[in-house]
Amino acid sequence: TISFRACILQLFFLLSLGSTECFLLSVMAYDRYLAICCPLRYSSLMSSVLSAQLVLSSWLGGFLAISLLALLTSRLMFCGPHIINHFLCDIDSCLALSCSDTWPVELATFLVSIIVVVASCVLTLVSYLYIISAIVRIQSAHGRKKAFSTCSAHLSVVTIWFGSTMFLYVKPSAHSSLDLNKLINTFNTVVTPVLNPFIYTLRNQEVKQALWKALQKK
Repeated sequence: TISFRACILQLFFLLSLGSTECFLLSVMAYDRYLAICCPLRYSSLMSSVLSAQLVLSSWLGGFLAISLLALLTSRLMFCGPHIINHFLCDIDSCLALSCSDTWPVELATFLVSIIVVVASCVLTLVSYLYIISAIVRIQSAHGRKKAFSTCSAHLSVVTIWFGSTMFLYVKPSAHSSLDLNKLINTFNTVVTPVLNPFIYTLRNQEVKQALWKALQKK
C-alpha cells in the first residue's frame, strides 16, 4: 500500500536516478576515451575539477529532466481501480490507471527518453568507436589486451543498462505489455545493481586475490 504522493515521489526518484545513471555511463565512456586515445594528456584533460563538474552535471541533468514528467503525472485524474500492475510506481503503470488524457505525459516521456537515453547512448557509442579504432592500431597484443580490459567492465554494464532502458522508455506509447515491462524493469532495479560490484571490482587484482583466498579457506 502506498499513498498517491509517495507514489509520485517514488516515480520521480526512480526515473531521476535512472537518468543520472545514463549520463554517468556516457561520462565514464568519455573518461575511457581520454585514457586510451590520449594517455599522455589524460591527467591534464581529465582534471579533478572537470571530473567533479561532469558528475555534478549528470546528477543535476538527471533530476531536472524528470521534474516535468513527475509534475505532469501528478496532475492526472485517477478514478479507480487503484491497483498498480507493477512492483513499483513506474510511469507506464501509473498512466494505465489514469482516466484522463495521458497523451501529453506520453509525449513528454518519449521526448525526455530521446534526450536522456538515446543521446547518452549515442555519446557512449561514439566514444567506443574511437576507443576500438585506437585499440586496433596498438601494435602489441599485450597492449591491446590491457587497453580493452580498461573498458570491458564498463561496456558490459552499458550493454545491459541501455538495452533494457531503451526497451522500457523509448517508445511512442505507454500502452504496452505491463507484465513484460515488469520483467525488463527487474534488470534495471535488481540485476544491474547486483552485477555492478562484480563487474567493476573483479578487474582489480587485489580483489581477485582476496576472493581466491576466501574460497580456498572454505
